[in-house]
Amino acid sequence: MSLLPLEGSPGPLPAAAPAPLPISCPAPAPAPSRRSLSRLTRRLLTLLPVLLIGVWAVLDWRALYDGTARLASADPGWLLVGLLYTCLGWISASVVRQGALPERLPPGLLVASQFAAGAANHVLPASLGAHAVTLRFLQGRGIPLARATASLALYALVRPIAKTLVLIGFLIALPGLLRLGDLVPDRRMLFLPLVAAGLGLGGTLLLLTLVRPLRRPAVTFVRTALTDARRLHTMPSRVLALWGGAAAAPLLQASVIHAVGASLGLTLPWAQVAFAYLAASSAVGSVPAPGGIGPVDAAMVFTLAVYGVPVSIGTATLIGYRVLTVWLPLLPGVLCMSALVHRKVL
Repeated sequence: MSLLPLEGSPGPLPAAAPAPLPISCPAPAPAPSRRSLSRLTRRLLTLLPVLLIGVWAVLDWRALYDGTARLASADPGWLLVGLLYTCLGWISASVVRQGALPERLPPGLLVASQFAAGAANHVLPASLGAHAVTLRFLQGRGIPLARATASLALYALVRPIAKTLVLIGFLIALPGLLRLGDLVPDRRMLFLPLVAAGLGLGGTLLLLTLVRPLRRPAVTFVRTALTDARRLHTMPSRVLALWGGAAAAPLLQASVIHAVGASLGLTLPWAQVAFAYLAASSAVGSVPAPGGIGPVDAAMVFTLAVYGVPVSIGTATLIGYRVLTVWLPLLPGVLCMSALVHRKVL
């Protein structure tokens, strides 16, 4: 045995091989329940307007039948004129919507959204349906919620102001033609709009005082609305679209009534029909009825009767007006809304 030392000291023993890491299997993909639920919800939203219109048609079938029967004997040329004015009304609403926003909206989709909003407006009272559809459209275009809501408020504020200015213009320009004495309401009736406005303002202030979480969103909304309104009124194109479209809207509605009345043999001048509509819609326009159906019609028939129109002809005129502006475009408007929902525009 050799006693010579080894050339090198033995090194450390090799470390044990590490244990193989467990293979992490990817988690199983979640069941497509959320996606299926989303698709089902969108399909239901697409079909819901059609179902609502069907229910409404069943409940109000007599008005639809009577109006259609009366229009069957009307002059088709005047009815086409009334239909033209109805289409111009959607364009007028689109112009006002564009005038209430600094951002430029796509014209085609804007008109389509207002066509769909017109159908929703006749289902819910106080224009809630139209505002809801427009709000969804604006958010889909990337408009922030505060600015979109402020534009709706500006739209709702400008419309009655412009209508009042047009009404005052009629009073100044045509005082002898309008026969104002029979149309002036009782003085006690003049306090009703003031009382309604006071109750609305007082209720809003009370709600903001009692519910603190609403104060900050309310302050943000008011600040945004004032800023956008001031900015819009420095843009001549927006001012013209906002106020011009709002002033044209009631005149187009009155033109539809005049065209339908002319198709049924009504010989009342356009100025008197327009003033009758302005007076009737201003008097009872604040009543929360879907699309103004009911109160505005009754007030309009009464106002036409003051001008010597028989109640039967006035009623037939208003029924035909509702057929042209509500029932005829209702199903296409609902289908347009469903298409916009399906395309995720709304």
